[in-house]
Amino acid sequence: MNVDILIYDGFDELDGIGPYEVFDYALRYATDDEDRAGRVRYVTLDERERVTASHGTRVGVDGTLPDPKADDAPDLLVVPGGGWSARDEEASAWAEAQKGDVPDALAAHHAAGTRIASVCTGSMLLAEAGVTDGRRAVTNASAIEELRESGAEVVEARVVDDGDLLSAGGVTSGIDLALYVVEREFGSDVADRVATVIEYERQYEVAE
Repeated sequence: MNVDILIYDGFDELDGIGPYEVFDYALRYATDDEDRAGRVRYVTLDERERVTASHGTRVGVDGTLPDPKADDAPDLLVVPGGGWSARDEEASAWAEAQKGDVPDALAAHHAAGTRIASVCTGSMLLAEAGVTDGRRAVTNASAIEELRESGAEVVEARVVDDGDLLSAGGVTSGIDLALYVVEREFGSDVADRVATVIEYERQYEVAE
């Protein structure tokens, strides 16, 4: 399973780093040899060395998001949120929505059949892309009404599984989303092992 986490200036650290750590452990545990059963990486739309997250953490970038039809296109594309409600015009999910490049890329991947998962207000970037129109989804509590007004069918659960569209509510719910995907892809033993090693008590509120 190849996972790309699409980051941008102003993304919330835990939205991206929490799922990254879960997938990184899972890909190690899912194989008996030194080769991983896939990859997880941070990607951006433009070539750059690092991104500055919402609390100032500087995160290294592994590469750019491939074309949705490319051989190395992700099986799962994770979209973190960050700074949506503050309407930060320089570095935030809101800023990326206004620029339009991220929503355009998300729409293209969705049209090509890429499974997409949003964390927190990452759902609002999907809404801007039209991906959540008429679909079951959730976002951070501060943006629930905006998500509903955008045309999504809001489900107030920690994690919502709507087939090729997954979404998680508040910041830490991204960890639960990632563990849910890991359990589906690699089994409960791997998911439980990851939860144990990161000392995280899973919350199983998933609306399917």
